[in-house]
Order: sequence, then C-alpha cells, then structure tokens
Amino acid sequence: MIEILLGTLLGVILGTISGIIPGVHSNTLAGVLLSLQVPLLAVLGPVTLACALFAALITHTFVDAIPSTFLGIPDADTSLAVLPAHALCLEGNGEEAVRIAALGSACSMVIAVPLSILCFLLLPALQPYFDWWIGILLVATVGYMVVTSEAPGWGLAVFIVSGILGMFALRYAFLGWHTLAGGSAILMPLLTGLFGISVLLTATRGTIPVQLYRGIRMEDRTVVKCSLLGTFAGIAVGWLPGLSNASANGVLASLIGYEKDRRAYLLATNAANTANAYIGLAALFALSRMRNGVMVALSELTLPSMGELMVAGVLAACVAYGITIWFSRSAHRIGMIDSHALNRAVILFVVILSILLTGPFGLVVLILATALGLVPHLVNVPRMYCMGAIMIPVMLYSFGIAWT
Repeated sequence: MIEILLGTLLGVILGTISGIIPGVHSNTLAGVLLSLQVPLLAVLGPVTLACALFAALITHTFVDAIPSTFLGIPDADTSLAVLPAHALCLEGNGEEAVRIAALGSACSMVIAVPLSILCFLLLPALQPYFDWWIGILLVATVGYMVVTSEAPGWGLAVFIVSGILGMFALRYAFLGWHTLAGGSAILMPLLTGLFGISVLLTATRGTIPVQLYRGIRMEDRTVVKCSLLGTFAGIAVGWLPGLSNASANGVLASLIGYEKDRRAYLLATNAANTANAYIGLAALFALSRMRNGVMVALSELTLPSMGELMVAGVLAACVAYGITIWFSRSAHRIGMIDSHALNRAVILFVVILSILLTGPFGLVVLILATALGLVPHLVNVPRMYCMGAIMIPVMLYSFGIAWT
C-alpha cells in the first residue's frame, strides 16, 4: 500500500505539471518517464512507477481543463471541448467552466471504474465483432453531421480535407522528433492548429472580462445525463481499436452540440476523457492493446494487478478534483488582461513547444492545420468538421484500407 500511495502522490504532481502546460499531452510525460525507466525503476521500483504513470494520466484529464479554458489551447484529448470552455471564459464564466469540466471527470470516475471492470470480464470474447463495426458507426455519425448541417457542402469539404491532412501527418509522423505510440506526438501540432491557434487568431481583441463565479448553472438531470453519455462514449472509444478521445468529441458534438449547450457538451467531453483513461487500463490487461502513450509505457514494466492500479487511479482522481477546483478559484486574476497580447504569447509558446516536440515536420503540420482551421470561421460552419483529421484515418483502419 505504501508503494501505491507513493506512486499516486508522484503521479498527481507530474500530472498536474503536464496538465497545466498548454498543448502538452500525457503521452509526452509518459515518453519522458519511459526514457528514464532504468534509473526510475532502481529508485522507485515497478509498482510505484506504474502507479505514478497511471495516476499522472488520470490527474492530467482533470487539470488540462485549465489551459483549455483560460488560454484556449487544447491537447489531443480536448480538441473540441476547448471551444465552449474558452467561450465561457470570454463571457466571464471561466471558473464555472473549469468546475463543470472537473465535475464531469469526477462523475465519470464513479461510473467508469465499475464499467471498466465489467468490460475486462465480459467483452474480450466479443472483440472481433466490435472491430468490424467501428468504421460503419463512424460513417453513420459523419453522415448525420453533414446532412443536418446548414452548409453540408462546406462541412463535407472541410471534413475530407482535414482527413487528408490527418492521414498525411500520421503517415509521415516518423519525420518528427520524439514520436511515441505510433506517431501520437504529431497530434499535438495537428489538433492545436485546427482547434487552438486558428481560434486564437480569429478571437476578438480587447480585455478578458472580469471572472465571476455564480455557481454551476446546469440542472441535476442534465449533469446525470451528460455524465452517462460522456462516460459511455469514453468507454466505447477507449475499448475499440483505432479510436481516441478526439473521436468521442466528434460523436458527442453530433449528439449534444457544443454551440447549442456549451455547458452540457463540456461536461460530457471531460467525462469521456477521464473514462477513456480507465478503460484503457482494462484494455491493456484484457487484450494487451495499448490505447495511449501511458499504456505503452506501462506495457514495458512488470505490472502490479489491475486492481492496484485502479486504486491509484481513484485516489488520484479525488486529489486531482481538489487541485482543479483550487486552480479555478484563481480565475479572477486574469480579468482585464489584454486578450490580444495573451493570445500572441500563447501562440508563440505553442509554436516553440511544437518545434521542440516534433521538429520541423511538426511545424509544417502546425502551419497547414492552422490554415485549415481558419476555413470554418470564414465559411461559417462548425469547427467539429475538422475532426476528419482523426475520424477518416480511423475509418480506413477499420475497413482494412492500408494508407500508412
């Protein structure tokens, strides 16, 4: 138990650091720890290190709401969620946005842990059937998104072009630096360009309004409904091969809509983000499939039992919730800051970080993604069609079409 507690504490610290830095994904942290595996194992031991990795992943899913809300920069798992969160911040409701995100993650933890155990026990025998239906499910979802759009032609065009860009980035991800888990590091400049920098470039100038917290303005039944919907979406994309939280964001956008009910969508996507982390651990133990960089790092270790890691994950979620709420109370300090100057500083930071993580190739992807991310604003279509960058490669993977 001491090893579990020590690993949880270390993971919470590391996950808070990675979560608070804009544009940094938990995969990046896992890559750093994996590169230091030999000395860390000698000092900490396999149980403590494994618990630290998983606790860091869970903590990151809570704390990454901070840069998404106040800076408007997503990581690979918060690409669409950043839009309603940052919009609420620009209305003076940044603290409420962070608290809604934390609430979604906390509710998801309560639901996702027992569901993950059930999936571990019951679903491996049905896995071949699940693998085949992924592409069909995504095609149906995209078809619904396009048909119900006010500008279906532009929506389909943005979806297809973003898919081509996503295929290009993933196909040549080996040209970047420090790639991890099949080129997942390249998702940082890809999704940051589509959903981060392109949003900041088109943001109105002025000062960030005074941040006032008036409570979470959501009905209890909406909280329950969106927590369940987000958790099930996160469980689904976490268990099925080739999918990610970015895929869950796209599906939830078609069901809830981040423009119609921003608070509900924000809660659901953060619930999906946290649920995905828990089910990823179950998929690792049940199927030996690695859904993210943290699972890749864990697969290199002599692991404790799944139950021990789940305990570390639950403890980390409880602490991370408190940390996120504490950070949200500092929202009033950003009031009246020059948003234009802040946006430029954030863009510069993310460009430098992208170069450091993925090299010149990542910078090329960032520039192309930013240019494409400006198109929805110019033609007045929802930015969710840019999720083609993730969904089209997944569709091709599901249908067995080789493109890498």
